[in-house]
Amino acid sequence: MDKVTILPVAQVSKKHASTLSAPVRQGELGTNAGSGRCSLSMTHSEAPSRKASLFEQQVTAGFPSPADDFLKAETQLDLNEHLVKHPAATFFVRVRGDSMTGCGIYPDDILIVDRSLEAVHRKVVIAVVNGELTVKRLHKNGGKVMLLPENDRYKPILIEDEMQLEIWGVVTSVIHTV
Repeated sequence: MDKVTILPVAQVSKKHASTLSAPVRQGELGTNAGSGRCSLSMTHSEAPSRKASLFEQQVTAGFPSPADDFLKAETQLDLNEHLVKHPAATFFVRVRGDSMTGCGIYPDDILIVDRSLEAVHRKVVIAVVNGELTVKRLHKNGGKVMLLPENDRYKPILIEDEMQLEIWGVVTSVIHTV
């Protein structure tokens, strides 16, 4: 059985930065292997501001411009300002599993999740279904609720009356390496 590692909700600082890549086991929830549920590791998003240079010159995906030799760092970019709209309600999760690859969420990606946003039809959400964490696309139609994978190898999860569903938040961004 796969495990989901739940990290303590803590302020991420230099001291705690390794939490994102080497989580501490605080609690575990089981998942069903092959069920299409992605397991997640979580940490809180209140990271200190770390600014990097943002070049005013845009990068072309075609032929490079001769002016690229003269790029200057005109501004400072703080990714928290662009990716975390509600710091007190935002957390990060690391994905395990491939049920959401069709929408650009891959194993080991970090999802930015906002608990303050309303989970509406077609949003990608972090949900707890009968005590198991999953990341899926929320589908609401005629009073029926489904959690849809974005990979044809997995089946949708139809939420029946006897099932427990809790939405933990809405995924707002995905961070992955190229």
